[in-house]
Amino acid sequence: MTRIGIYPGTFDPITRGHMDIIRRGAKLVDRLVIGVTTNPSKSPMFTLPERLAMVAREVADVDGDIQVVAFDALLMTFAERQGASVIVRGLRAVADFEYEYQMAGMNQQLNDRIETVFLMADVSLQPIASRLVKEIAMYGGSIAKFVTPAVCEEVVARVEKLGRKGD
Repeated sequence: MTRIGIYPGTFDPITRGHMDIIRRGAKLVDRLVIGVTTNPSKSPMFTLPERLAMVAREVADVDGDIQVVAFDALLMTFAERQGASVIVRGLRAVADFEYEYQMAGMNQQLNDRIETVFLMADVSLQPIASRLVKEIAMYGGSIAKFVTPAVCEEVVARVEKLGRKGD
């Protein structure tokens, strides 16, 4: 039986922190499905098709069976459709844990056959958050430490198109 894991997120943009969790998560399952989702509470910088392409490009050289799939449904519904038995989530700080703990509990109520596995982000990557990467870029700061060179170029180009703040 193939063990399938889901790593969900908006990936707007995908960061080095996300990549760390993807590399490590891919070792835990036979297939890792990266679920790129919409989130009504967030205002994405990149469209869903742009984020799908960005994530697919970034994970192309990662070892393992990795698929990048869009979804706009409850996570557990998506996981069931993918045949997943594991949800992979990354943790950066205590605040992440509180939110993720609550979500894992709710998800367990929806389907107790799917386990949530938490991976601690590498210490050097713990402060990285897509929201902060975008904010730094919008104010003209360097994001090169937080994302790959290709993602950096895409974010900088988008910021130039949108207009930088603080000018």
